[in-house]
Amino acid sequence: MSSTHEPSPATTASDAPEMPAPQVREFPARSIKGGLALLLGLLGLLVAAGLVASGAAVTATGAKAALIVVGILIGIAALLAMSGLNMVAPGEARVVQLFGRYRGTIREDGLRWVNPLTSRQKISTRVRNHETAVLKVNDAYGNPIELAAVVVWKVQDTAQASFEVDNYLEFVSTQTEAAVRHIAIEYPYDAHDEEGLSLRGNAEEITEKLAVELHARVDAAGVRIIESRFTHLAYAPEIASAMLQRQQAGAVVAARREIVNGAVGMVEAALSRIAEQDIVELDEERKAAMVSNLMVVLCGDRAPQPVLNAGTLYQ
Repeated sequence: MSSTHEPSPATTASDAPEMPAPQVREFPARSIKGGLALLLGLLGLLVAAGLVASGAAVTATGAKAALIVVGILIGIAALLAMSGLNMVAPGEARVVQLFGRYRGTIREDGLRWVNPLTSRQKISTRVRNHETAVLKVNDAYGNPIELAAVVVWKVQDTAQASFEVDNYLEFVSTQTEAAVRHIAIEYPYDAHDEEGLSLRGNAEEITEKLAVELHARVDAAGVRIIESRFTHLAYAPEIASAMLQRQQAGAVVAARREIVNGAVGMVEAALSRIAEQDIVELDEERKAAMVSNLMVVLCGDRAPQPVLNAGTLYQ
């Protein structure tokens, strides 16, 4: 059972947890193409090396020291500037901070340059899978069941993923398990009444509710749920045999109901044909006997043994 998650306000679960409003939102960081910065940095290193080499060749002490010092300073500045280079691969982003403050996110792939004094945290924006272990919980009727789910998700807001939760990977894992457990205890595995929802009988509705609850739980971490589905759903081993007998009994009852309905229709058609074609005239007592015999023949588990009447109809 699966669901592509695009929740609407009308389908929002009323009992979904309320997460605090995010304190920060993602916005683009100020960056430039890294090719020019790399070229200037290499040029600075060459200039620094040339100044140091020139200073070593000069005999005058003052000029020699000045050239070497200037060359070292230029080299340090070039290395510091080149430390602002970042290689961003497709499906990745860099969260930029300057002295603890969020300064934006780099999403453009390739070589980019930002302020070298900033720190940059790499976050994957690729689509990911998370599959829960097989969880053992009690359904709405108290029956122990086993279920597992898989969730397809991706980071949509890198700022929220970095600053709103401690670890967004663990957050998604924990909240997914919590949502699966909550859905399992809200609904029975099998509904005893036809109008009630059940985990087994209403796959699409239950999975949609799971997707809505997951969205409410992980939205604070800047995560978007793409798809969710149950991968395992069964009664726990200790009651599986008893529940199988119950399901078999329900199937037998349903089959018997269909057989009886069909038999009644066939008996009604037979009596109508006999009356219409005036084959034989039956009184009420003989009609009742005929109905009884036909119902036994049509509804019996075994083939009936015919009894031939060698006398009259009333003997």
